[in-house]
Amino acid sequence: TQLEDGGETEEDQEPVENKLTEQLSGESLSLLCKIGNGLSHAYVKMDLRGKSLTDISIISAFVHVRYLDLSDNKLDSLAALGSLTHLLTLKADNNRLTSATLPQMPYLQRASFQNNKITTTEGISHPLLEVLNLNNNLITQAQFDPECLKKLSALEMRGNQLTTTAGLGLPKLQRLYLGENLITELPDLDKCTSLKILHLRGNSETTNPIEKLDGFSKNMVALQYLNLRGTRISALKPEIKKIKCLPMLRGLILRESPVSKEEEYRIEVIMNIRNLERLDKDMFTDEERQEAQELYRQREEEGKLSENNPEGAMFLD
Repeated sequence: TQLEDGGETEEDQEPVENKLTEQLSGESLSLLCKIGNGLSHAYVKMDLRGKSLTDISIISAFVHVRYLDLSDNKLDSLAALGSLTHLLTLKADNNRLTSATLPQMPYLQRASFQNNKITTTEGISHPLLEVLNLNNNLITQAQFDPECLKKLSALEMRGNQLTTTAGLGLPKLQRLYLGENLITELPDLDKCTSLKILHLRGNSETTNPIEKLDGFSKNMVALQYLNLRGTRISALKPEIKKIKCLPMLRGLILRESPVSKEEEYRIEVIMNIRNLERLDKDMFTDEERQEAQELYRQREEEGKLSENNPEGAMFLD
């Protein structure tokens, strides 16, 4: 990024070389714990936040570290972490990383790489990983291997450049945050059979210009909350029917999308998704449910509902 005077922003400038030293390493250590057979002790927590580091080669000697924070530095590689096989948590936010590739870490449970320049999800294959944060990077496609991420339950990929949900079919995933991407298609979601929370929020203009809700299925038996705020869904009746297959859906956000401006918007939604409790964070009232029931009966009498409609008696208990 060029400034008006022809200079560069601080982010674009080549950082001054700054290697991690033994002294700084020692000062950053804390939390003395038993290691190995319990007869020896070592410090297992290392906090290196905000040190302007460009080279952490020396860190490979600290094989007992379990909790590592490298956030707010100027690192472009994590290759030196290969020997830290006891890591439980890793934070490397706000660096210059273009990849989150690491050797498989057998005990790693939580990892955060937000606000970097990562372009791919390849090389993230840690068997015990439960929480992964890749917010605000440059990822265009998700390429996760479900066999390598059997424990992953929470994934954050807000603010990337994803155009599709392909590659995100992780059976154990419970929380998935994909707001502020470029998503238009929703494949592989039906593989997320444990998913409870799904965020697909856009900004009504450039991000997540979703128009169709194809991709949801009755296999998604756990989904309770779906955020589609600011997307481009404009055809209420045909699209809302595509998510009526979700048996546990209780909260739905459609505000700031074209459908939210339609007449009888709330009534149309609750008429199709009877178990829904909240729409745009407002609880449905008994009056709205009664109105939906009356509208359903009216349409049935007018012949607008097929006699063979499998949901034909949903309001006629």
